[in-house]
Amino acid sequence: MKTEQIQELTSTFEAHAQRTENGVEYWLARDIQHLLGYSEWRNFTLVISKAKTTCEVSGHQVLNHFVDVNKMVSLGSGGQREIEEIMLTRYACYLIAQNGDSRKQEIAFAQTYFAVQTRRAELIEQRLIEAERVSARKKLTETEKKLSDVIYEQTGGNENFALIRSKGDRALFGKTTQAMKAQWKVPDNRPLADFAPTIILKAKDFATEITIFNARQHKMNSETAVSIEHITNNEAVRKTLLERGIRPESLPPGEDVKKVERRLASEEKKSLQKPDKIAAGENE
Repeated sequence: MKTEQIQELTSTFEAHAQRTENGVEYWLARDIQHLLGYSEWRNFTLVISKAKTTCEVSGHQVLNHFVDVNKMVSLGSGGQREIEEIMLTRYACYLIAQNGDSRKQEIAFAQTYFAVQTRRAELIEQRLIEAERVSARKKLTETEKKLSDVIYEQTGGNENFALIRSKGDRALFGKTTQAMKAQWKVPDNRPLADFAPTIILKAKDFATEITIFNARQHKMNSETAVSIEHITNNEAVRKTLLERGIRPESLPPGEDVKKVERRLASEEKKSLQKPDKIAAGENE
């Protein structure tokens, strides 16, 4: 396949065939049909049927990727007729390409194109998930620092802050901080939160924010009062999680958040360097 053909097909898939509704991208099956070299809708629906089977076998919900719709088309007589149509996600397009006739150049191109694009989307999604976790960890650090300051301001000391935080862990996990560190294989010199999944970071942050609010609102002037408040709030958050089928102590640990943060910083640095390298190459 020539470079010109590749560029033309890429442009067609991205600029002409791709549609967006409410921020969600999709393709219409009848557009994809012609782009993949199928002249007969009947033959193309056989490929779609195979793609749906592959989708189901892969553990994905077919209806999330193949949405049946109807649309009106104009007739030569000036009238209109309703025909069946299917809205496809990027993943659905990828599966259709994988189940198409690989002897067709268009199919061969689409197999590579959607494989690369799907993988790229997965990488972006993963990066966003990791960035959210790093952000949640930073937020918890700030909130816990704020709680420490509140305790000091209202009680005259915060020597027992670590103990209060540990009691909160016990209420949230139903286990001591040390027991959870052993379960998650957290080094002794590292905070448990550095290995907590995002939902736990946000749960701890929420409970701590409530403690701060009530400590100020009710002018708690003893560490004992703040400690009881913090335990109560973590117990309440735990109850909510359990009601939603989430057992904090049964969740697997997350990757060391410090490693995730360094990886994201490194990737950002590389992405910033790319334009400079491209410009340098163009000027050579």
